[in-house]
Amino acid sequence: MSREARVQWFEDRYPIRGVRPARAWLQSDAPALDLSGSWRFRYSRRADLAEHFVAPGHDDTAWDTLPVPAHWQLHGYGAPAYTNVRYPFPVDPPFVPDDNPTGDYRRTFRLPVGFLAGSRAVLRFEGVDSALKVWVNGSAVGTSVGSRLPDEFDVTDLLADDRENVLAVRVHQWSSGSYLEDQDMWWLSGIFREVRLLSRPAGGLDDVFVHAGYSDGAGTLRIDTSVLARVLVPELGIDAATGTEIGVSHVEPWSAEVPRLYDAEVVTDVERVRLRVGFRAVAIVDGVFTVNGRPITLRGVNRHEFSPDRGRAVTRDEMLTDVLLMKRHNINAVRTSHYPPHPAFLDLCDEYGLWVLDECDLETHGFNVVDWRNNPSDDPLWAEALADRMRRTVERDKNHPSVILWSLGNESGTGKNLAAMAAWVRERDGSRPIHYEHDWSCPDVDVYSRMYASHTEVAAIATRSEEPLADAALDARRRGMPFVQCEYAHAMGNGPGGLVEYQELFESSPRCMGGFVWEWIDHGLRQRDPDGRERFAYGGDFSEPLHDGNFVADGLLFPDRTPSPSLHDFAAVIAQVRIEPDDGGVRISNRFDVRDLGGITVRWALEIDGLGIARGVLTVPTLGPGESALVPLPAEATRVPANSAGECWVTVTAELAHDEPWAPAGHVLSRGQVDLGARPRAEPVGGSGLTRVGPDVTFGAGTFDAASGRLLRVGAVELLGSPQLDLWRAPTDNDSGAASHWLVPTWRGLGFDRLQHRLVAVEVTDDALMVRERVAPAGTDIGFAVTFRWSGHGEALRLDVDVEPQRELPCPLPRLGLRLRLPRHLDRVEWFGRGPGEAYADTGYGTWVGRFRAGVDAMQTPYVHPQENGNRAGVRWATLTDAAGAGLRIEGVPTVDLTVRRWSTEQLDAARHTVELTDEGCLFVNLDVAQHGIGSASCGPGVLPGYELTAAAASFAVVLGELRAPAER
Repeated sequence: MSREARVQWFEDRYPIRGVRPARAWLQSDAPALDLSGSWRFRYSRRADLAEHFVAPGHDDTAWDTLPVPAHWQLHGYGAPAYTNVRYPFPVDPPFVPDDNPTGDYRRTFRLPVGFLAGSRAVLRFEGVDSALKVWVNGSAVGTSVGSRLPDEFDVTDLLADDRENVLAVRVHQWSSGSYLEDQDMWWLSGIFREVRLLSRPAGGLDDVFVHAGYSDGAGTLRIDTSVLARVLVPELGIDAATGTEIGVSHVEPWSAEVPRLYDAEVVTDVERVRLRVGFRAVAIVDGVFTVNGRPITLRGVNRHEFSPDRGRAVTRDEMLTDVLLMKRHNINAVRTSHYPPHPAFLDLCDEYGLWVLDECDLETHGFNVVDWRNNPSDDPLWAEALADRMRRTVERDKNHPSVILWSLGNESGTGKNLAAMAAWVRERDGSRPIHYEHDWSCPDVDVYSRMYASHTEVAAIATRSEEPLADAALDARRRGMPFVQCEYAHAMGNGPGGLVEYQELFESSPRCMGGFVWEWIDHGLRQRDPDGRERFAYGGDFSEPLHDGNFVADGLLFPDRTPSPSLHDFAAVIAQVRIEPDDGGVRISNRFDVRDLGGITVRWALEIDGLGIARGVLTVPTLGPGESALVPLPAEATRVPANSAGECWVTVTAELAHDEPWAPAGHVLSRGQVDLGARPRAEPVGGSGLTRVGPDVTFGAGTFDAASGRLLRVGAVELLGSPQLDLWRAPTDNDSGAASHWLVPTWRGLGFDRLQHRLVAVEVTDDALMVRERVAPAGTDIGFAVTFRWSGHGEALRLDVDVEPQRELPCPLPRLGLRLRLPRHLDRVEWFGRGPGEAYADTGYGTWVGRFRAGVDAMQTPYVHPQENGNRAGVRWATLTDAAGAGLRIEGVPTVDLTVRRWSTEQLDAARHTVELTDEGCLFVNLDVAQHGIGSASCGPGVLPGYELTAAAASFAVVLGELRAPAER
């Protein structure tokens, strides 16, 4: 028997049978029965099973139970698998392996009284991965694929209203649809969105299409329906027939900044549908993307649906958390990568205000591995399957004012089927432009979209001077389009760097619409490791034979929805209220697209070395979008007490003046600082002279081993490891990326991770202790000549360090600084410098200069895959103390970067998960003069030249002093 003769129904390229036409997601008063909850469930490893279980009398008492919505892999059946591009099955379209995990579901229900009276019964599945076959009371209903799209089946004639009804569903993990759903996420199966039985009254509103336009203060409204109905908008005095064009002379437009919605109803004698109408108009004018006649800039993120415990079966609370976090961090746009989200999420975007790029449930990226042979995007045999997914996307989501762009899908190559999808969208809904990134000639779309274009390339596109296409007509068409980075600034692990430079480019040209950072959340699944420790799992942690490791952990949020440092950075970079020092005051700029700054309070606070002196409120004019003003600082903001010493800073914050639906009054939108300079301190007098005590030398506050020059103690503080030159950091995900020119193998090859130290000489004079070393790795002749010069500094100890590379190096250094070890009980850290979070050469935009405190454990950033983290930048001084307040004080000359951990860099480098990091019985302290930048090379550009740490001769200094407990001072 040939393979073609053995084809299963789910291997048909378009295996959709018995499904009702796609329609809008509606809030209706017609009766509905929620069928979510606990279902009987049976798991099988193959798909070719008898269908006896569909019989109403089938005995399922021995079956397990499984919640709906849920993914069966997260309840112990099979296992999750993560791939980014490659399919986890042979590329043999439309066929899938015989080993095809299958879940059989059963549940019973009774119809409410009168449920079928004059009505049809429609069974609706919001999302099933990846193929489903449905029976009611033993009779076949239909089949479908399209995991993130709804399916509706008319089951009226199969239901009984006087007894229990049996719903049976078979779900297959793999199907022809799997070839269209290769979307850089966990492969997870099952009924993962809600199931409902809808009562559809005769003469009811099967579909509703809202057309709400806006121009110059006036609106137009037309609501098309499947039957004649009335449109009621009480606030606007509208009571009209559907299908009628209604002019509204005065209406407030909807925007992401002011999400004005009008409550409406569409009414027939048998049904009322509730709508929230937003009036707005999307248009591309002279190559500029506009909404309501104004250019807009997308400060966006790509959002997969994800929960660490439920996978894509996200709850409304998780959706709301996402929206509120986005709004509170200045994000104004979401790309629904790479499928339509749960419709409730779009309701929240309408309500709270987010621009949405709504993406079709389509990605065929795995065909790239086989040079796009047989790619469905260009194969006529797949035409209907792709068109169906586009139809179901548009029809379901067409009434959301937040949706301002349709996307044909993601990374699916090129082809005629994509062109057909675009043509259908234009005919059905010409009110929204079309997006698709993977065809850079842009024959079928309205905006030019790129992923991870470098800063240099974005600069060329911004000025319409990019490399031309070979086809002159296509080139002219594309050159006239607005430009969007649908993915940029890959937020994997520590980083991304380069955010400021991207934002400057986006704001430099009206052609640039902005972009969407990849991505919103790390997809770490909560799991216990073999030792019983809880961790967030990534690719390979479920023994997948094919996986892409921690590439699935690349978000601005950690899996539990805790913001990472990168989210704070992004919020600062894209802040719509910009505060910059200017000519003795601050320049306040309004970067909103629509709203003025009337609802913003701007406060100032004067601090000396981080201690508050005075505070107040600035008087700022009501600035409109795009406007700015120089606001002088009041005299009291710059009046420094005559006897004060230290750095003087004025910190200015923009806060909400009133409660907003997404944040309370006082929520900080942005901050800026004005440096008033430093008031000089008295210079410390030189310390005591050198004294020999047996094998040791005391010098100032320090006690040294006379033979080796090692520092043993600072006052009473014992050092467990004397300061040594350190060049190594636990590589970041971005260090390991291709655009970093594979830095990590180069670093390891040169031996930066295994440096050895050789004492060259110890020289003692009356006023200094000089230690010379050569630091080099085994197996090579590269090395660094290092000179440590210790001298007295009042009651403290000053260390001057000179470093000289002894050969030219082919790459930048990971870091340049000192490593020392301290007793573990000195775990309370206070510092004056940038904080409260981590910062590196090209990150840390969400930090500011101030005085901060944290325990050592709180100074670690728990990246899903351990890597360099927790650096506090620009530290003027820091103290590490015990519970009594005694310990070590460190001063930079003038600043130093500080990292404090309970584990070594080597352990951090070796660990695969944070739970593997163990206390080594001491504190590892890094004092860096610099580190190499972070960049975005995990999937994007590497470190910009200005942030590279070039190997060159360097000199730096620190001061170490004992800090006594308050009772001893």
